[in-house]
Amino acid sequence: MIPKIIQGGNFSDHRGTISYVNDFSFAAIERFYIISNSDENPIRAWHGHKLDAKNFYCISGSFKIHFVKIDDWENPSKDLTIETIFVSASESKIVHIPDGYANAIQSLEVGSKLISFSTLPLNRTSEDDVRFDINMWIIDG
Repeated sequence: MIPKIIQGGNFSDHRGTISYVNDFSFAAIERFYIISNSDENPIRAWHGHKLDAKNFYCISGSFKIHFVKIDDWENPSKDLTIETIFVSASESKIVHIPDGYANAIQSLEVGSKLISFSTLPLNRTSEDDVRFDINMWIIDG
């Protein structure tokens, strides 16, 4: 499986706005959490997942979500291609990153918040969680 965008939309009228992503299924979701990076450290990097798929939705501000496909979990290449997707609260889309990738979350505005839906139960995260140095793959801008 490859990373993809699940596009949603917004509906506005005199009562306000509803944002939605109707094509996203919660069937495989086990848990969720909200990411809010500090102003001093706007990049949270690199977090790899052998088994867990991640689904990101921006609820305030904006982010760049960077990701790399891991070629070797014990000794990954430093030359892996970084892919990047921009998300903002004004858009309504979910970025799906399947298992086998490492990601980096970069806040672009103060107060930005990102919700992450995970597919792996919490009791299995110890067998999945792989952390890499923030400088393992260099993020441009």
